[in-house]
Amino acid sequence: MTRPVARDWNTWDTQYHTAAAHLPSGVRVRVGVGTPDGRIIDDFTWRRGLERLGHHTVDGEYAEVTVRVEEALVRLVFTNPYPDVLCGLVEISEPGYTAHLIEDRLPGAGPDSGEYRWSVSQSSPAPGVLRFAWAPEPFDPNGFDFEAARERAESAAIGSSGWLGRSAEGYQRALTWNTVIRTDLGRVITPTSRDFVHAARGGFYGTWALHGWDTFFCGLTATWIDHDYARGIYDQMLEQLTPGGFVPNRVSDERGRTDDRSQPPVGAYTMFKSYLSTGLSDETRDVSLLSQAYEPLLRWHDWWPRARRGRHGMLAWGSDPTGDPKSATVDSTRRESGLDDSPMYDDIQYDPVTHTMDLADVGLNALHAADSEALAHIADRLGDKETAARLRAGLAEARRRVEDVFWDEASGHYRNRKGDGSFDIHLAPTSLYPLLAGISSPERARRNVETLLVPELLGGSPPLPSVSRSDPGYNRHYMRGRIWGPISFLVVEGLRRYGMRDHVTRIVDEHLAMFRQEWEEHSHVHENYFSSPDEDIHPFEARSDFLLSWGNLLAYLAMQEMADARVSGWRFAHPGQDASLTNLVLREGKLSVSAGERLRVTLDGALLIDAPQTTVVADYERSSEIVRAVVGGPGSISLGVPTGAGDTVKVRIGDAAPAVVPVRHGGVIVIELPGADRVQTEIFKDV
Repeated sequence: MTRPVARDWNTWDTQYHTAAAHLPSGVRVRVGVGTPDGRIIDDFTWRRGLERLGHHTVDGEYAEVTVRVEEALVRLVFTNPYPDVLCGLVEISEPGYTAHLIEDRLPGAGPDSGEYRWSVSQSSPAPGVLRFAWAPEPFDPNGFDFEAARERAESAAIGSSGWLGRSAEGYQRALTWNTVIRTDLGRVITPTSRDFVHAARGGFYGTWALHGWDTFFCGLTATWIDHDYARGIYDQMLEQLTPGGFVPNRVSDERGRTDDRSQPPVGAYTMFKSYLSTGLSDETRDVSLLSQAYEPLLRWHDWWPRARRGRHGMLAWGSDPTGDPKSATVDSTRRESGLDDSPMYDDIQYDPVTHTMDLADVGLNALHAADSEALAHIADRLGDKETAARLRAGLAEARRRVEDVFWDEASGHYRNRKGDGSFDIHLAPTSLYPLLAGISSPERARRNVETLLVPELLGGSPPLPSVSRSDPGYNRHYMRGRIWGPISFLVVEGLRRYGMRDHVTRIVDEHLAMFRQEWEEHSHVHENYFSSPDEDIHPFEARSDFLLSWGNLLAYLAMQEMADARVSGWRFAHPGQDASLTNLVLREGKLSVSAGERLRVTLDGALLIDAPQTTVVADYERSSEIVRAVVGGPGSISLGVPTGAGDTVKVRIGDAAPAVVPVRHGGVIVIELPGADRVQTEIFKDV
């Protein structure tokens, strides 16, 4: 079962943040605000009075939003404390404004079946305050403690402080406030943004739309909130796999499905990362997340070389001819890239023979290689050794071909290749994607990064604009220069793979600062962010949606500095500034990291790691039998062990013979590391 399921009260409606709807009955309760001159206003959007988003649980147990009508601030709370019970609170800051409850039906819900009969209560015990309830039986909203409900909901959510500020709030709310019902199929979905997809909110579609790579990034960041929630997000796109075997660019109510084109192949990478994030070892991780997705991910992976071989025998973005007059065009090939108006594609032509653009793209080829590697890891976990071997052979060949075709020795970095064999003049962060797939030698990776991350190209402040600052098409607009969460994520993952901590630290710090400023000052999580501090991204014409889910990747990058699930095991580290990160959902419990005078990692309050600030714990794995990690010293490090106090365990540090050590009170042992070098440490039961 995926969460949330299509039942009970939640903010299901695609149009209104200020409405709660009940499923399956279809009853909707909208809150409008009456003005002193007699108008009733209820069409709040980010450009029409939506002020701040409060906490929102996945299942709708608690949701809070603040809107503005002229000088009045209106705080609205919805709670779903018991099955089929909606309890609400409206608080208005200024006299003369009134709350109005409008009961109607959720669009597309169909006629009332008569299964539910509602007892409706409204009370106003104080000026400017309205409490209300819809319930199967009489329910007094005056007796309900809304503040206690808020405290319970917020205390269970992901939290952050210090260096991270309140970024965990934006991280979660960018997803949960964008989770709605697709009434035509009775399906819960999480589109990138209500405003972006809903015409009545100034969007580009009818009432809903889903996009390919957007959805996979949303599934990734949803994993630490609720694993089944993440699974539901992934499923909503995988179930749209076309007969040809690819995940489409977009599917929507108004425009249907793009059967001519896909979007960047990030599915296997994000889903494998999600899998690693569900537990501290393969013993506890949610393998069903992989098994259900494996076949469609594999079909999608194999579709690319079959359908998108372009110039030089390399993969290229494309569009197949279909009945859609917009298919098989230059514009559609750009949209398959996900970088719709990037200057990289200003000068391309459509090749009707290959159905691709006439440009071999290093970013696509590197992403497909990373997809090969992630799928091979998935095949390993599922016992499909034959496919894993095939994928790794393809990965080796892809790595060799990327090096041969895209490396420009004269410039010292990777470049796209034009049809005539010359290197393309345009540069973008996609030239850094080869690091994500482990394509480069350490020396070549360092040269690639050092020649690209310079102020006049992809460095500067903030770093990683979506195209080089020297590009003739750079104008700080949309994909022509803005900062984008998915691009930053893919680049930073590659930098981390090669241990380029200096670049990672600067990118993460600056991008976190942008994310925090927009969230903490405006309650915004943007589709994209400014590439120059003097740019205003708030006007409608700026095309930077105010609450678009994948913007939370900038917060995720910072969270990963403290806790990150990797192929080799978890990495835990102090970010260099005091910070806390709490309530990451794992199969074993809730993981929290505190970075103060010492680095402390706990699971449901039980100690896993207590180490000096300078210690980095890498390759961490904890099962019922063993704890493994690579740790750096010197200093005293306490590690929680998979056994109880009073028992004994064997400890191996480096190449030394294992020693039997008693477990201290609290189920921990203390290790004195001999020096500053990284040391492999193993703690296992004395059996």
